[in-house]
Amino acid sequence: MTEEPASTDERPRPVLYVLVCGSPVARDVGRLVDLAQRRGYDVCVVATPDGRKFLDIPALAAQTGHPVRTNYKNPGDPDVLPPPDALVVAPATVNTVNKWAAGIADTLPLGLLIEGYGKGLPIVAFPYTNEAMARHPMFQENLTRLRSWGVRVLYGDEVVALPEPGNGDAFRHEFPWELALRAVDERLSQAGVRVGA
Repeated sequence: MTEEPASTDERPRPVLYVLVCGSPVARDVGRLVDLAQRRGYDVCVVATPDGRKFLDIPALAAQTGHPVRTNYKNPGDPDVLPPPDALVVAPATVNTVNKWAAGIADTLPLGLLIEGYGKGLPIVAFPYTNEAMARHPMFQENLTRLRSWGVRVLYGDEVVALPEPGNGDAFRHEFPWELALRAVDERLSQAGVRVGA
């Protein structure tokens, strides 16, 4: 009796980097991780130093099976995360959006975004800030600039309401993480990468 060949559907899961900035919304990023894992992604979380302050690092490391990175590695150190197939920065703060558009890579998430763009990776940005900061002309210009580069930017009243200054938790539990994942799915599909659990 001959042995059945092994299943050919054993394809590697696409790797999604979730880049997190300093915002109260970041406390719930585990919801995005859960949604992405259910869709079949291998998820890695990378946070800015201010983003890290909002995270439950041990819980996210246990949830993803990967360390939560914040700092650039030392020269000669091995990579501890698999290379990404797509990047989503959510929530993306005014600071990160403006530095990203200017090509500044002074945090690991910014370095990954700049390098990811150069590699042609699908990138989704989900900016979230307060109403007053969102009115800054440079922030608005930079959102337009990112869109012109092919970054999928999820922003506007039709996406999510912004809180007044000092009220960052106002819409925290209503933050539509699923929109970010849907946009990543679309970008990967356009790139010919099959997604789905």
